[in-house]
Amino acid sequence: MNRLQNRVALVTGAAQGIGQAIAARLAAEGTGVALLDIRETGETACLCRKNGGETLSLQTDISRSEEIRAAVAAVQERWGRLDILVNNAGIFDETPLTELPEERWDRVSDINIKAQFLFARQAAPLMIGAGWGRIINMASMAAKVDFPNEVAYCSSKSAVLGLTRALGVELGPQGITVNAICPGPIDTEMLKNTYQHLADQHSMTLDAWRADILQTIPVRRYGRPADVAALVAFLASDEAGFINAQAINIDGGMVFY
Repeated sequence: MNRLQNRVALVTGAAQGIGQAIAARLAAEGTGVALLDIRETGETACLCRKNGGETLSLQTDISRSEEIRAAVAAVQERWGRLDILVNNAGIFDETPLTELPEERWDRVSDINIKAQFLFARQAAPLMIGAGWGRIINMASMAAKVDFPNEVAYCSSKSAVLGLTRALGVELGPQGITVNAICPGPIDTEMLKNTYQHLADQHSMTLDAWRADILQTIPVRRYGRPADVAALVAFLASDEAGFINAQAINIDGGMVFY
């Protein structure tokens, strides 16, 4: 612990699930944490403070570039720096191609990929000025394995990998590493809702659906938000300084790959 003492992090999608776990872990590692979400982040702020971290809660619609600029400016005003950017926020979509409206495609793209670009563009000058930085983008197993009726989601998450590689090559000489994380099934409310819908489509119970998926995970358990948070903390540390422009699976070895 405390590998990140006196660093400052910005975490999007910090109100619950994986984002909440990431923020709490970074706080425990010694960082000040800016908590961004369109929802209230009070619960996450309490967890971070309990772990010894200073927080800044910013209710932000990351589909709006002006709100992204304002959020990064607020972090700079509060701490004078931004060392770690965790682009965690994302939305899921499972609309079939022939039923997918352009507006929905745009919404998924705005949240899942465009916002990551905009945050990186705002954060990079601060990191370049410091000669050190970490950008960690949340992708998905759907960036590497395609699923039916997920054209918008799979496309956006695949684009995250391209963005990560390009930024890693461009920013690496400035002391900034950029990596993507590709989670498999992580036990969150989002996963539960998705699996319930899929189970209903296949006339199965949720428990039966989960049991079937579990058989594809060699470690024979679902991932936990804390598993992803631990990986983020490592990638944000000096120990991971030679890891750059990578897409790292965290999925228990799922046989899809």
